[in-house]
Amino acid sequence: MRIAVLGATGRVGRLVVTQALERGHQVVALVRRPEQYAQPAPGRVEVRQADVTRPQSFPELGDVDVLVSALGIGKGDGPGTLLAGARLLAGLPVRTLWLGALGSGASTGAGGGIYQGVMRLFVGKELAEKGAADAIVLAGGATVFHAPDMWVGEVSAARRNVPLAQYPKPLLPPHASRATVAALMLDEAERPAAGAGILVPMAGAA
Repeated sequence: MRIAVLGATGRVGRLVVTQALERGHQVVALVRRPEQYAQPAPGRVEVRQADVTRPQSFPELGDVDVLVSALGIGKGDGPGTLLAGARLLAGLPVRTLWLGALGSGASTGAGGGIYQGVMRLFVGKELAEKGAADAIVLAGGATVFHAPDMWVGEVSAARRNVPLAQYPKPLLPPHASRATVAALMLDEAERPAAGAGILVPMAGAA
């Protein structure tokens, strides 16, 4: 499979690239500054310059099977980056997997009261943009992953994607390792099950 990764230099995007190579896939890294991209240890990837705020110069992706977006709001990015990315990706003729956040948009409150309070405190105004961006890519047919708080750690052997409608509200604030979230996005890329909808990545026993 040929997988394009948007946000390939981010904390989750780097893991998606590495794990995809380890699974034997071909990877196209979509980055703002190709000259600064460091090739991952498992193998070389094709690098294409891509800036969602400049859609007129966004590269063609007709040769990829799926686009995995780990696009985030980085330092120096003003408001609107996620919305720009969502509008661009929603119009592309390629299957798209989009990384969002539990506690935004349709999943507001799904992580429990404590978790939602933490999200409001640390994510703040970005929650509204995340929810709006999700709605745009969902309307375009994307599968959206509402990841809980992400920590450093290994891939969970008991990982699973749960449709938002079936997600059991936890007693304690939920979390998962970034590596587990990356693995679950690739699991869905390899074995599509959700279509246009929201999945919650989960780690550990049910």
